[in-house]
Amino acid sequence: MDAKKILFIAQEISPYLPDSEIANVCRHLPQGIQEQGCEIRTFMPKYGCINERRNQLHEVIRLSGMNLIIDDTDHPLIIKVASIQSARMQVYFIDNEDFFQRKATVSDEKGNGFKDNDERAIFYVRGVFETIKKLRWIPDIIHCHGWFTALAPLYLKRMYSDDPCFARTKVVYSVYDKSFKPTLNKDLTKKLKQDGAATRDLKILEKNDYLSLSKLAVQFSDGVIQGSSKMDKKLGEFITQSKKRFLPYQDTEHYVQAYNEFYNTILKR
Repeated sequence: MDAKKILFIAQEISPYLPDSEIANVCRHLPQGIQEQGCEIRTFMPKYGCINERRNQLHEVIRLSGMNLIIDDTDHPLIIKVASIQSARMQVYFIDNEDFFQRKATVSDEKGNGFKDNDERAIFYVRGVFETIKKLRWIPDIIHCHGWFTALAPLYLKRMYSDDPCFARTKVVYSVYDKSFKPTLNKDLTKKLKQDGAATRDLKILEKNDYLSLSKLAVQFSDGVIQGSSKMDKKLGEFITQSKKRFLPYQDTEHYVQAYNEFYNTILKR
């Protein structure tokens, strides 16, 4: 039997960003899954605060050069890569001068999210999908980590549903106790419709806040994982009502094996 192919789409990964729950899981989970005999690919945004020289990032010319149009504006897609030698793992970085050159990740020094986070998230998710197509590497499962990746399930099930690279791909979304403020740009739904989303797909995005964005991700996912020990109560109720395959929170000693088994249950559906 061929090895499972797992694509990890991460909001953050250590050591490229400081330690956090998401960053640490997205550093060690791909390595652990690879050691279970799976093929992996891992992506994160190339935020401007990431030191390219120290982390030995370099551009992959054959994957770069495409323009992605968001709200009628062209944005060049740059792909970079680095290796975590101790893990025998490569990390691909989605870069763009308009979106990822500021010396911060998703919020300013006061903790307020950037006004263009909606377009940054769209660009990131589309950049990952387009790069995977260029790599000609067809994932069995896409595992999304963090709200910045929450649009990926929608794009997989709607905008890329007819693409042979993703026709049989399943998607898993991990919910973390890390929200954002203020709400995303009010024109988010308009921009998603320009990319091919239907009005009925976006009814849940009434407020463009963390809860509605998370619900959107759950709605289009094949499975949901509780990535933090705490979870928004309303979101937990929505997940229960959705009847999606669900994996409760797993501690650091057990999550790799538990996630791998969860992937298997998703693929059997």
